[in-house]
Amino acid sequence: MTAIGTQSSAATIPVNLKCAENNGVSKAIREFVVPLCATIHLSGSTITLTCCSIAVMLLNNVTFTLPQMLGFIMMLGVTMVAAPGVPGGAVMAALGILQSMLGFTEAQLGLMIALYITQDSFGTACNVSGDNAIAILVDKIYSKDIKLPNDSSFSK
Repeated sequence: MTAIGTQSSAATIPVNLKCAENNGVSKAIREFVVPLCATIHLSGSTITLTCCSIAVMLLNNVTFTLPQMLGFIMMLGVTMVAAPGVPGGAVMAALGILQSMLGFTEAQLGLMIALYITQDSFGTACNVSGDNAIAILVDKIYSKDIKLPNDSSFSK
């Protein structure tokens, strides 16, 4: 609910840390993975931007090809690493590639921003859910291999 209400991956970090703790993720792993994922793991925003861009192109009778969209999605994935975790941050980071790769006009960019903002809370909820899932996965894979600070074998 915090993700939907704030539309910000960064604002949900404290709640996500508590959820990761409740899911049994070790402290060292959750305190590394959750903030990192809140910053660079924006899969929900990528999906939302892709769907919104297709909607804008369909509304404007713009034709597009699968290779064009695949290239856009790949570049969008790279761009999302640099997107800020604030409301609307992903669409602002993506404006350049929307214009350069898909040929969006200023009017289409404005429509894209408006459409994205209405969907941003759902993309953020997907991002945050994925962040916690990644924390659980990393904990399951690496908790046996990492010397954690509370282990007796941990040396300073």
